[in-house]
Amino acid sequence: MNLAEMLSYADIAQLSGIAEVYQCECSSHSKNELIQSILSTVQRREVLAQRVGEMSLGDLRFLNSLLFEKRASYSLEDLTARAALAAEARPAKSAETPEPKQIAAPKSRIGPPGSEAAKRPPAGSRKKGKPPEAPPSPADERRSAIARFKRYGWLFGGITQQTRYLYHVPEDVKRRLCDAIEDRFREIVEHREEPPAYRDERGLMAADLAQLLKFVRNHDTPLTSDGYLYKRQLQQMLGVCSVLEQPPAKSAFRFGYGRRFKEYPERFSLLYDFAFYTGLILEDEGELRLTDKGREIADGKLASDPSELYRFWLKLYKQPVTNLQALAQWVMRLSRHAWVTVPSLEAALLPLVKPYYFDSEKNVFEQRMLAMMLHLGLLRLGESRAGEAVVTMTPQGVVLVSGSEIGFEETLPWSYGAVDSR
Repeated sequence: MNLAEMLSYADIAQLSGIAEVYQCECSSHSKNELIQSILSTVQRREVLAQRVGEMSLGDLRFLNSLLFEKRASYSLEDLTARAALAAEARPAKSAETPEPKQIAAPKSRIGPPGSEAAKRPPAGSRKKGKPPEAPPSPADERRSAIARFKRYGWLFGGITQQTRYLYHVPEDVKRRLCDAIEDRFREIVEHREEPPAYRDERGLMAADLAQLLKFVRNHDTPLTSDGYLYKRQLQQMLGVCSVLEQPPAKSAFRFGYGRRFKEYPERFSLLYDFAFYTGLILEDEGELRLTDKGREIADGKLASDPSELYRFWLKLYKQPVTNLQALAQWVMRLSRHAWVTVPSLEAALLPLVKPYYFDSEKNVFEQRMLAMMLHLGLLRLGESRAGEAVVTMTPQGVVLVSGSEIGFEETLPWSYGAVDSR
């Protein structure tokens, strides 16, 4: 539903609260006047732009988790989980700040003249100081974020008995908020002319998947006791791929981006996990084997769908890269018609990115996002005449990113948080 319909079902108390936020000049006793005033105010582009500009980083991340899904409703638990993921990290207590000293109570109030005990006022004459306020709990902060969005008119409760405990975002408000945020980002992003040369990897992931399956069909591929390929077989499989990768260094801490990410390089790890989870290969009694479906692709009787690879990447990386789907949408929106510089794209979007253990925000954005979008054929990567890294979306990328989505709760059946203690 759109905002006008949701306002018509809202009670006058909620309407008055929304009107107060937007400083609407109208009677608080007339529901019709409140609705008309809110609609005329919210429909002004500069009003939402101002509201977006004043938002905290946590609220902006929370909002982005709601903008690019087509689902009709959200439970309170779902919204709370999103707000928790979007919340800003609390600053650590400074080591330079001394802890307040605990003064032990004296055994006696009697002491020599001039002593502390003599100066102390008698019992009962002290003024009780106001106890320090406890910092808000994470649960309170999450509820506050949801309450703010309700006051802004971006979240509404259900209107039927079945949906009374669910929340809805008006569709036209989603579109206007997207436009307002995009305008803000476009002020930061810098455009360049087409570079003299660029990389375009469209179709290479699907082709390499077929090559890997052919390798398994034609060769014995034993596995270690931990389920990984031996170094010799891994080097041979990497050698048949279109994009050259090296096995990761043994000293690296690698976890969070796939079931076999610990021992395999990024692109190969994605291909291997995709083949495993979609039932193309089996790890059977210490050996890698093809399934019937995998053999059909290896024999050229069946082709893999690029959209399946993209959706799998979203599912695989969504937990370590929070807001991944929204970030991919923003990269598409900001670079679909022009070449943009990577540093300016980072300046616009890096605030939406959170670090993940060993990965900084910059590393998450460049290696886990842009590099993988290049491998998936969504992006072209080039270098301007001035030596700047520039990117633009491919036509296939625009279609895949704008037409594919995954739900917040869609995950793969393995533990993302298993930390490598090596």
